[in-house]
Amino acid sequence: MEDGILMMLNSGIDEAAIQNNLKQFLLVLSVSLSVATLPQVFSWFRQIPYTLLLVIVGLCLAFVDVRLADLSPELILSIFLPPLLFEAGWNFKWLDLKRDILPISLYAIIGVVISIIGIAFGLNQVNGLSLTTALLIGASLSATDPVSVTALFRELGVGSRLTTLMEGESLFNDGMAVVAFSFLVGLPLGTSQLGIQPILLQFFSVVGIGIAVGGLIGFGISYLTQRFDLPLVEQSLTLVSAYGTYLITEDLGGSGVIGVVTTALILGNFGSRIGMNPRTRIIVSEFWEFLAFFVNSIVFLLIGDQIHFAILGENLGIIAVTLAAMILMRALGIYGLGYFCNSVANSEISSQQQTILWWGGLRGSVSIALALSIPVNLPEREKIIATVFGVVLFTLLVQGLTVKPLLDKLKLLNNEPLRQEYSEILARLTALNRVLGYLAQVETRPGVDLEYHRYQQTLIKGEINRLQEEIDQLQKQYPNLMGFTNEQLRSELLAVEADTYAEFVKKGRLNRELAPFLEADEPHSS
Repeated sequence: MEDGILMMLNSGIDEAAIQNNLKQFLLVLSVSLSVATLPQVFSWFRQIPYTLLLVIVGLCLAFVDVRLADLSPELILSIFLPPLLFEAGWNFKWLDLKRDILPISLYAIIGVVISIIGIAFGLNQVNGLSLTTALLIGASLSATDPVSVTALFRELGVGSRLTTLMEGESLFNDGMAVVAFSFLVGLPLGTSQLGIQPILLQFFSVVGIGIAVGGLIGFGISYLTQRFDLPLVEQSLTLVSAYGTYLITEDLGGSGVIGVVTTALILGNFGSRIGMNPRTRIIVSEFWEFLAFFVNSIVFLLIGDQIHFAILGENLGIIAVTLAAMILMRALGIYGLGYFCNSVANSEISSQQQTILWWGGLRGSVSIALALSIPVNLPEREKIIATVFGVVLFTLLVQGLTVKPLLDKLKLLNNEPLRQEYSEILARLTALNRVLGYLAQVETRPGVDLEYHRYQQTLIKGEINRLQEEIDQLQKQYPNLMGFTNEQLRSELLAVEADTYAEFVKKGRLNRELAPFLEADEPHSS
């Protein structure tokens, strides 16, 4: 009887907890979506990137002591991190990665090491923190999270090369940071050994397992989707692969971050070509765009909401030293490794681009999650968390809000409004020409009203002539648009060639995809 009562009580408690969590989730989502509408209502807010606006609103809520939810590190790492990584990897072009693999690899690997050592040295020497605490702060802050910066890049029309470098570094240094952090946490717990050989062994083991599991799942799903054409099933498979890869890799002792990135790169660049038709690819891409927006909306709002101002005030000195060391080490890594890449591999990363890579290296949700995941029995845990929160807050608000003026000062902003207008006119002209061609095909269809048919034909021809005049006028006024048109045409031709090889592989006429002929003389984007 007592057991039955206890079971009923436990069941009631569980139901109440679930209901409470659901209410918290809906509250967070409602606030996030309300923030998303602010720029549409008040034009001034359009100057602030959406993710930074969420952080500011979260800070305002924290200031009046309104807490939306408890920010669990396991929740971020296990639920929020996989979709963010997968979306970035899915949209990352292999050709861009291959072109800049050297600088991206150096920034992601050597850059992380420089950052950890520099921050730890500064905190140890200036603030007298123990080496363990200093190293953990450095490892937590070694992962860049430029979500808001890359979103700003796309909005302002910054060159694709700069976006590739920043996103590529972030994709891989997340994995490096998690590997380094896991090793350093294990030192005081006795699960890791200090020494070159143990460090290298653990590094290659963790990275190797991540790549192996990610590759197996990525290629497996790629070939599986060749067998059928069911858009919703294929979309669901990508979602399962993101979470499945992360959880399986972590259970096997590998890096879930590297596993998810590997799977996403394979599915986005190979699987979506050989196993999905163009319509399905669009459906899947739109799904991941929505999911990334959804997850970012929650994460960045909660980052601001979880700030405790009293704890930040107690650790201002440590935060200031950490910031100075982090920015200095970031400059050393970016400019030093950039110079090496330009000298050895002729990477042609300009000093202006390096400056944006330096200042745009924001910290975000990964750093917060790593700091919060420190075991409670480790000394100075609260000090580490407060320092990481303070630094993340500075990078998001100060660096994040000053990237746009810096881009403008360094003359790295393309004339995006003009390009967008030109692209829209071209798209409308192409669409109307297709409509005109279709009208010619259905002219003799039984039951078609010829008068209505001629009216539509005249209407469309008039609009086509107007659009053509507008294009001619823009090209005459802005001659550089001709170069933009050629870039677009080149991308379209390359896509047609690559899709044809993928179609041949899908039909069994080729056993592997051929490297596109047109990529051989691919020009660098500025």
